[in-house]
Formats: sequence, structure tokens, C-alpha cells
Amino acid sequence: MNILQNFDLSVIEALYHIHEPILDKIMIFFTDLGNTIWVVITIWLLINKKTRKTGLKAAAALIIFLLIVNVSLKPFFHKTRPFKYLKDIVLLIPEPSSFSFPSAHTASAFTMVYIFYKDIKKYFPGVLILAILISLSRLYLSVHFPTDVMAGIGIGLFSGFLGNSLINNFEFKGEKQ
Repeated sequence: MNILQNFDLSVIEALYHIHEPILDKIMIFFTDLGNTIWVVITIWLLINKKTRKTGLKAAAALIIFLLIVNVSLKPFFHKTRPFKYLKDIVLLIPEPSSFSFPSAHTASAFTMVYIFYKDIKKYFPGVLILAILISLSRLYLSVHFPTDVMAGIGIGLFSGFLGNSLINNFEFKGEKQ
């Protein structure tokens, strides 16, 4: 095993040993928010006339993230999820059907972190905290390694940047120049 694999496994094992029933429920809650919360927020942004352009940025960025993570990287790397490596592990959520690397939950969350940082700073701290909690929940529940989550953060921020840049290149009716 290499240094990163040792690091990944040691973090997952350490987290598994701190499980408590109340913490289990909290982490399941945040992981269940997962990708759905970002789709709901994007729809809300698209419906609201004042935030429609931000909604388009979010939609474009989420599509970019999906193409990078689910269509390209997960099938390419075929990385096994952490719970498969550990003995006696009790999985607290349904077994994910996709591969581990990179974390799609984390990538979608940090895609939205970038969008909110650029366009709706008022809600940025809350979105950042939510993204961190979702990412930590994936580690706690043994469905992602730390390197999966770190890659998800980078890909999410990059996807947010691309979606933001793409939509900023279009002129919209009624938009002030």
C-alpha cells in the first residue's frame, strides 16, 4: 500500500471508532441531503427572477460536475469504497452502487459553494458549512476516503468556476451592462 492508501484507511478506521447513535443520525441526515438539496436550490434560483442568472450558473456547473465525476472519473478509476476494506463494518445507509473516487456529494456541494461565493455572498457561509458537513458525513459513514472528498472539493470548485464563467459570457434580456 502507498502513503495515500494508508492515510485513507487510517482516517476511515479512526472515524469508524467514534460512532455514536446521535452522531450516526446527524451524519445520515447530512448525507441524505446530498445532491438533492442542490437541485432544489438551483430550481429555486431559476424560478426567482432576481436570481435566474445565478440559477443558470448553478445548473451549468452541476451539469459540468456530473460529466466530470459520474461520466468520466468514477468509471475510469473504479475505486472501491472504504466499507469494502474494513472488517465488521456496519453500513448505516444503503450501499452506493457507484465507485468511490471522487465524491459526487462533495463535488456537487462545493460546486454550489463557488456559485454562492461569487453571486450570493449573504448565504455563502451557510452553504460552505453545509458543504463541509455533507463531505464529513461521507467520511463518517465509510462511503468515501479522504482523498475522494479532497478531489470532490477541487472538482466542485472547478465546476463552479466553469459554470460561472460560461454563463457570464452570455448577455441576458434586461441585464445591466
